[in-house]
Amino acid sequence: MSKKYKIAIVGIYHESNTFVENSTTIEDFYNSHFLRGFEIVTEYKEAFHEIGGMLQVLLTREVEILPLIFAEATPGGIITRDTYEELLSEVLLRVRQSMPLDGCLVVPHGAAVAEGHPDMDGDWLLKVREVLGDSVPIVGTLDPHANVSDNMIEATNALVAYKTNPHLDQRETGIVAAQLLLQYLDGLIIPRQYLVQTNVAISIEQQNTSAQPCRPLYQLAEELAQETGLLSVSIILGFPYADVPEMGTSFIVVTNNDPLKAKSAAERMEGYLTAHQEEFLGTKLSISAIIDKIGRAEKPVLLLDMGDNVGGGAAGDSTFLLSELESNQVANSFVSIVDQTAVREACKHEKGDSFQLSFGRNPDGNNLPYETKVELLDCFDGRFSEKNPRHGGQTQYNMGRTVLVRTEKGTTVMISSLRVPPFSLNQLTAFGIKPEQFNIITAKGVNAPIAAYGPVCATILQVNTPGTTSADMMTFNYRHRRRPLFPFEKEIRPLLHK
Repeated sequence: MSKKYKIAIVGIYHESNTFVENSTTIEDFYNSHFLRGFEIVTEYKEAFHEIGGMLQVLLTREVEILPLIFAEATPGGIITRDTYEELLSEVLLRVRQSMPLDGCLVVPHGAAVAEGHPDMDGDWLLKVREVLGDSVPIVGTLDPHANVSDNMIEATNALVAYKTNPHLDQRETGIVAAQLLLQYLDGLIIPRQYLVQTNVAISIEQQNTSAQPCRPLYQLAEELAQETGLLSVSIILGFPYADVPEMGTSFIVVTNNDPLKAKSAAERMEGYLTAHQEEFLGTKLSISAIIDKIGRAEKPVLLLDMGDNVGGGAAGDSTFLLSELESNQVANSFVSIVDQTAVREACKHEKGDSFQLSFGRNPDGNNLPYETKVELLDCFDGRFSEKNPRHGGQTQYNMGRTVLVRTEKGTTVMISSLRVPPFSLNQLTAFGIKPEQFNIITAKGVNAPIAAYGPVCATILQVNTPGTTSADMMTFNYRHRRRPLFPFEKEIRPLLHK
């Protein structure tokens, strides 16, 4: 009879945009998902989230599951020092209280940055390792938008990234991680992982894994994974909105105690990427180019507002697309905006009232709010749920108090109090909004909204709007990125690895 293992689950999950002015605080975690103990099981057991996959595997065995803490905040600015210290303190306290442990499953994002800790994920993982000691295996998952550090690799026995963007395989990735941990504890494998940080950064709008140019790269990874001894091949696309030395694309290969084979496979992946780096630049379309396409496009048209990508840390308050659509008299459009002050003002009125309202801001120079006469259509509590696999794997969402208005030019605008990325179509349908009735729907994202909005939108267009998540990396002032790094430096060759 196999031993009854005692396995902990712990995670701090944040994608930090260092170009965003506002910091991420502890309130942002509480406004998203801050769960302890069996709250984690309740939230994620049936969810399409990596923790759900971990639980699925562990519950098939005689395992004592210790879900300790999972803290996740909507992507945003750098995490404040006090917030990180509070999160870290509770993580380490709960790990110590749960000891002795046989194993630990960890759920970092891989692109978290805190004040004083540019490699926050590497820092908290190393500190968990210090508490557990070298003999307790640590296996975890990563978002492919991670910027992976040597510290993350040193702190863990194996890290496995999702294989899809939009992220629809998070639960499957959690299953893989839990299986690796149990196989290690059962004495069936000795995982060894190898990291290659390439000198290429992939443009954000080119990171759709089901389309060119990513698909051949993933096909190569699948082929390598079939070779004997390769337990996992992870493509880490990278998060370009973090000015840290690890920013860029990387590969993690996990083998059964064969570091040379891991190194060889990772370098084959790097060689392919370097040889095809120009294909990952993409063509970025301006709003003027998009306006020309809209008239001929099959409706509804989904416009992806890349410069105000909430899932990449942006504020979600840009009215740039709204202004351009209305000035070009594009009829029957739907736009979402985040503006708590405008919500409070609008909620002072009754449904059907018409009044002047200022909301959002235009990042294309003047940064002023958009002001127009509106009709109040509805005011509601913006909580909704999602039961299907969608980017992020979450099931419960909260936009806070939310209003629906129609401008005098006929644009329908949903204004929310809290930032929620457009990962679920229920963000509209749960409140009686029928997306198929619009000619134009804007979503503040790049690739992630496609899984939700693709089924109802006949045409999808990515718009290179201004903002803190602009698709053009060349417009950002990096001080800490590694050099050389394509596309900033053009003459690139594969790095030499020890």
